[in-house]
Amino acid sequence: MSSHRYYSILKKDCNLTVREEGRYSGMGKLFCIMGKSSSGKDTVYKELFKKHSKELSRVVPYTTRPRRFGETEGIEYFFVDEGRLLELLDADKVIEVRAYHTVDGIWKYFTADDGQIDLNRRSYLMITTLDAYAKIREYYGASQALPVYIEVEDGLRLERALLRERMQPEPNYAELCRRFLADAEDFSEEKLMAAGIKKRFCNNSLKQVCEETAAYIRSFL
Repeated sequence: MSSHRYYSILKKDCNLTVREEGRYSGMGKLFCIMGKSSSGKDTVYKELFKKHSKELSRVVPYTTRPRRFGETEGIEYFFVDEGRLLELLDADKVIEVRAYHTVDGIWKYFTADDGQIDLNRRSYLMITTLDAYAKIREYYGASQALPVYIEVEDGLRLERALLRERMQPEPNYAELCRRFLADAEDFSEEKLMAAGIKKRFCNNSLKQVCEETAAYIRSFL
C-alpha cells in the first residue's frame, strides 16, 4: 500500500470517530493543557496533578515516535507502533490523530477512547494540541472539555527549548527548529480564536502560572 493511500484511509477512518456535540454529559471535566513547544506545559501538568491528585485523573495520549530520554511508558505517552494505531482505528476507538512529517520520518500522536475517561465518575487532566483539543471538545462536548492554554514569549521559549535539547543523549536541533517554526502556524491567533481560547496563562514565572491554573481548575471542581 502506498503512503499516499495509507494516509487517505487514515483520514477517512478518523472522520468516522467524530461524535455529536454534547453526547457525553457527565459531571466531570476534562482539562486540556495546551501550549507551544517548551512553553512549560509538561511541568505545569505535573504540578497541577500534585495539587489535585485526589480530584483529577491522568489521561495518557499515544504516539508512534521514539521515547525520549527521561520519558516513561504510560506517563508522558503510550509508545506504540503503526499496527496498534490501526487496531484502535478499526475498533473505532480513536478520538483524534495527527501525523507530523519530521526530519526523522512521520510521527503520529493520538487520543483514544480506551476506557481511561469516565466523566460520570471523575474529572481529568491531559496535555494535547490545539487541533486535537477541537476534536476532543467535539467528542465530549464544550461544557466537558475545557482549555488551559499556556504561553511564553518566543525568545524565552526558544532558549528553554535549546537547553532541554542539549540534555538529550543525541540532540536533534533540526527537529527543534522544525517544531518551533510549526508552532507559529499551529497556534496562530486565528486558530486560537476559532478554538474558543479566550483565557491564557503566561508562564514567565512557574510558581505564578501554577497558582493561576490551579485556581482556575478549582473553580470547576
